[in-house]
Amino acid sequence: MSLLARLIGVILGALFGRTLQPMETSRLAMRVWPTDLDPNLHMNNGRYLTVMDLGRVDLMVRNRVAHAALKNRWMPVIAAVQVRYRRSLAPFERYTLTTRLLGWEGKWFYLEQQFVRRDGSVAALAWVKAAIRRRGGTVDAEALQRAMGVTLVPKPLAPDVARWIELTNEPAQVADAA
Repeated sequence: MSLLARLIGVILGALFGRTLQPMETSRLAMRVWPTDLDPNLHMNNGRYLTVMDLGRVDLMVRNRVAHAALKNRWMPVIAAVQVRYRRSLAPFERYTLTTRLLGWEGKWFYLEQQFVRRDGSVAALAWVKAAIRRRGGTVDAEALQRAMGVTLVPKPLAPDVARWIELTNEPAQVADAA
């Protein structure tokens, strides 16, 4: 199935579906299509990242972040992604993509996305570090909350997520070519 068709379906479903509160979880029922497969006949690792975009679009439309972003000409961007592939997704297999906001810190927003098989097992788990860009910089969590008309209290992050965040904030080390 075309990714454009999936995107249109996700946007329409979110616009006409249930609104989510900012800390609620988005759930998308999905299926592995032949265009999602790699030569090993399971979902391609790159396709997981593309499908994750759909989950973030669904969450942002349903919780009204997209409305605030469009109104203010802001653009969501991804700074880092950590994916753990646990089990393969087979051709035509049904799964649910869950997306939820874990927390935020200054200009950074942290999300978790899971590919959950029908038996409840997790095929892949991802953490995403995102920001919302505006002309001349980024939008911090307080400005986003003001634009949305909400006030949120962040939950403490799990220690493993906090460590990953710490790692994404460290400067990259360049290997010595010698």
